Amino acid sequence: MSVHLVKGDDPILRADVVEAVVAELVGDDDRSLTVEDLTVPGRGTEGEPGGAEAREAVVAATVNAAQSPPFMTARRVVVLREVGNLLAGDVGPLVACLGDLLDTTDLVFVAGGGTVPPALSKAWKEAGVSEHGAARTKGEDVLHAALEEAGVTLRPDAARAVLERVGGEVGRIPGIVDLLGSTFGPGAALSADDVAPYLGEAGGVPPYELTNAIEAGDIARALEVLQRVLTASGPQQPKPMHPLQVLAMLHNNVRRSARLDAPDVRNVDDAIAALGGKVKEFPARKALDQARRLGPEGIREAYALIAQADLDLKGARAIPEDAVMEVLVARLAALNGRSGGQATRRGGGGRTRGGRR
Repeated sequence: MSVHLVKGDDPILRADVVEAVVAELVGDDDRSLTVEDLTVPGRGTEGEPGGAEAREAVVAATVNAAQSPPFMTARRVVVLREVGNLLAGDVGPLVACLGDLLDTTDLVFVAGGGTVPPALSKAWKEAGVSEHGAARTKGEDVLHAALEEAGVTLRPDAARAVLERVGGEVGRIPGIVDLLGSTFGPGAALSADDVAPYLGEAGGVPPYELTNAIEAGDIARALEVLQRVLTASGPQQPKPMHPLQVLAMLHNNVRRSARLDAPDVRNVDDAIAALGGKVKEFPARKALDQARRLGPEGIREAYALIAQADLDLKGARAIPEDAVMEVLVARLAALNGRSGGQATRRGGGGRTRGGRR
């Protein structure tokens, strides 16, 4: 009897760890007779595929498999994926099962979906769970390891193209390198033009990269990130964002800077205090820099742009949602770009000890 928990943000890397854990548990037994593999559906509404009935059915099947003796094998391995989709009311049977598990059963829980109910986390600890991490790894490290294994060399522009395309989905890198290796053969030295047809769709990126590009005044980069935020998913963004979600994020970004556009906010300490005292130094400094860069007029213009986009997304002018967001993002980036001199004219933002400078 054993209980395992596989954690990690990247679904591909997490799946690799699950495969390794299951392979070790199965050993020489027939996998088709040993393993029961189930997945908790997403948190939908009642009557939909991810509703309470669907989750209840998966939990019941998991418990039934865990409480059944093995057939023609030494052990029974039960895998339950996406356990973060479970709600507090779903986990009672699993908690009871963990308290009375057969000696011949190994249970493997796989993270994903959301926050696990506390009752299940407590039951894991009481059952002596073994945790297996699929730690987030830098894309450069994953790429280097995959290239060494495949015997393929990428020129700097090709490596950059791979990393930019996958974004936060570093788990895609080994598959891309395997494809390149099987196509070009070991020993190949590839350029960006060589690898471009094999990179697939652009991966997801953290949403903060959008505000970073806007604040930098980089219109082209901001539009590129916008498309990825709206259409791609990744470890930090389980599904594409809706335009209204992006709009809310941009509004919050401007609102934070607006709170710092005041004569008594002179440094980062003042900014942290003005933002409620719970903000870390880095985001407070970024917001203060933007407030100084835009100034009162720029902040008012940013609010006006966001307000118009909100109306357009709700059908005021029958403009497609993608076009509304592209226009908004381009204008906000342009506004930050042409307001770049504000920070210099309004003074620095250094942090001080013991008050204002």
